[in-house]
Amino acid sequence: MTDMLERSRVTRFSGAAAWIPTIVRVVSGGFFVSTGFGKFLDYSHEVDEFRRFEVPLPDVAVPAVGLLEVFGGVLLVIGLLTRPVALALALNMVGALLTAGRVVGGSFHLVFAPSLLLLMLFLLWAGPGHLSIDAGTLRGGKRPKAGGATTWRDPSLE
Repeated sequence: MTDMLERSRVTRFSGAAAWIPTIVRVVSGGFFVSTGFGKFLDYSHEVDEFRRFEVPLPDVAVPAVGLLEVFGGVLLVIGLLTRPVALALALNMVGALLTAGRVVGGSFHLVFAPSLLLLMLFLLWAGPGHLSIDAGTLRGGKRPKAGGATTWRDPSLE
C-alpha cells in the first residue's frame, strides 16, 4: 500500500519536461475552481440548468459538483493528491458530457469538458510535475533533488 501511495505522488517526467504536467495541473485547477465557484454564486440558475440536463437530485448535485470542482481545483493547483483528484475530476467531466453535452451541446460542453477530461487523464498518467506537495512529501518529507522531479522506478525491474 505504501508503495502504491508513493507511486501516485511522483511524476513520469524529469528535468524541464516535468513543467508540462505542472502547467496542466495549475491551469486546469484554476479553471475548475472558477467553474466550481460559479455553481455557488448563481445557485438557483445552476439548479435549473442541472434539471434541464436531467441530472438526478439537482439540489444536491449542484453543491456536490461545486465542492468537487473548487476543492479538487485547489488540490490540483497546489499539487496535493494529484492523481486521485484528476480521476475524480475526469469522472466529473464524463458526467458533464453525458448530461449537459448530450442535452444542449454547445462549445462549452462539447469543447471544454472533453478537453478537461483529456487533461485529467494526462495528469492521471503523468503525475504532478514540478512544484507540487506530492513530490515534496516523498521519502519522509525530503524535497526532490534540484535536478528535476522525482520519478518512480519499479524495483521488480532492477
